Amino acid sequence: MKDQTVFVSGGAGYIGSHACKLLRSQGFLPVTFDNLSTGWREAVKYGPLEEGDLMDRARVDAVFKEYAPVAVMHFAALSQVGESMEVPGKYWRENVLGALNLIEASVDAGCRNFVFSSTCATYGDKDEETLTEDTPQQPINAYGGSKLAIEGILRDFSARYALDHVIFRYFNVAGADPEAEIGEFHQPETHLVPLMLEAIAGKRPALTVFGTDYDTPDGTCIRDYVHVQDLVEAHVLGLKWLLDGKGSRVFNLGTGSGFSVKQVLDACRQVTGKDVPHDIGPRRAGDCTRLVSGSVRAETDLGWSPKRSTLDQMIADAWRWHSGPGYRA
Repeated sequence: MKDQTVFVSGGAGYIGSHACKLLRSQGFLPVTFDNLSTGWREAVKYGPLEEGDLMDRARVDAVFKEYAPVAVMHFAALSQVGESMEVPGKYWRENVLGALNLIEASVDAGCRNFVFSSTCATYGDKDEETLTEDTPQQPINAYGGSKLAIEGILRDFSARYALDHVIFRYFNVAGADPEAEIGEFHQPETHLVPLMLEAIAGKRPALTVFGTDYDTPDGTCIRDYVHVQDLVEAHVLGLKWLLDGKGSRVFNLGTGSGFSVKQVLDACRQVTGKDVPHDIGPRRAGDCTRLVSGSVRAETDLGWSPKRSTLDQMIADAWRWHSGPGYRA
């Protein structure tokens, strides 16, 4: 039987490439659609690459026509919180209009299964709360705002065009492919774990810890970290949920355990045996104090269970990949 095709926007990026590998192993053919502005050609190993930009509706339509996918996984987005505070229009334009083009193209092509990569940033700064899918959404930056807008578009298209969708709001993603074939590499890099590992390896100057005056036990921000492998396993479960006709659903993805920046630095030193060069800087605009997920719905409805999402495992897997050839800029 011919493999079922999945249109994967942003499949050359960090999370998208890991999703493509898992999709291929599960009998799907992932077709990566990516403009390679932040993704890497070397990461596309598990299916065809179709270069293009989501703002180019004709190009998106052409790929749907050629491959006739049964579903979409939408990862492509601008995702730097700090940048979204500085140039909000860029985020509203590219994230929202790009997603709208993709959603309309999917509906027009008769592809009515859509898995969307959203974010906990839609909730805003909800200190001392464990966030559930029913927590009010009040984003405090343009990145979170743009993702919330796309969620609204999906609901409207579901009501009008029967576009079944699964929305995943997830927390800080870390780690790398356990087999070290693909990993996390951004330019510029903004994520804590790769910043630590690059600083240890001498590939960058000391990283900056943004703020040590938060209302937390050690003064640094607290985040819920989830392994990229666990994350993409949830996406494939969400895809199968849709293909089984179970309808639209929203899921948080996290572990329910928060770790501070200082705790992550300590864990990195334990795993690698090396101190992490770092400086202390002021808070960044748009950063929340504490973001921790409640993922009971994903566990009960999807049967999802994060298996690799310990700090030591995430850092060890990332370190193994970063110690290899990686991607070359």
